[in-house]
Amino acid sequence: MTTSLLLVSDTHLPKRAKDLPAALWQDVDAADLVVHAGDWVDLATLDALQARSRSFVGVRGNNDGPEFDDRLPLVARFSVEALRFALVHETGAATGRERRATSTYPDTDVLVFGHSHIPWDTTADGGLRLLNPGSPTDRRRQPDFTWMRCTVDGPELDVRVVRLAPGATEPRVVSSPAADREVRVEGWGRAR
Repeated sequence: MTTSLLLVSDTHLPKRAKDLPAALWQDVDAADLVVHAGDWVDLATLDALQARSRSFVGVRGNNDGPEFDDRLPLVARFSVEALRFALVHETGAATGRERRATSTYPDTDVLVFGHSHIPWDTTADGGLRLLNPGSPTDRRRQPDFTWMRCTVDGPELDVRVVRLAPGATEPRVVSSPAADREVRVEGWGRAR
């Protein structure tokens, strides 16, 4: 059986945008599981995303006020098929991230995080995969708004990055760069 996931983070509504992009809402409707790595800013976005999701996992971020404390944890753990996931907003500086994450999440296959607004896909020594979907509303230093579509088939994880250019309505979907090498393509690569 194959399970589709939508990874999103740092929506920052209504500060960075009035709503999520229409293409992202279409992906919410299509996904078996929606995963949000924090920095919602308002509860209305959480309520809307939960209402439209078939299944949902989320955490709160550093910009989420005390009203989120009773609704979302700081860390969530869940399994999808044969993979064990952990979800958190912040992982600290890019330098040493894989080492710290491996130590902090030893019984995890995939760590999903946010905070930087920079898409990230690496695999640490030992096999932990780290994914950051970026932001669909606040691209900061990135050329496009981003989120990730994933499929899990048993122990296999396929990751696609959805890139939406400013002013565009149709996104481009690209394969995530190989996690075992450093790649710089259209805003991808390791943040320094």
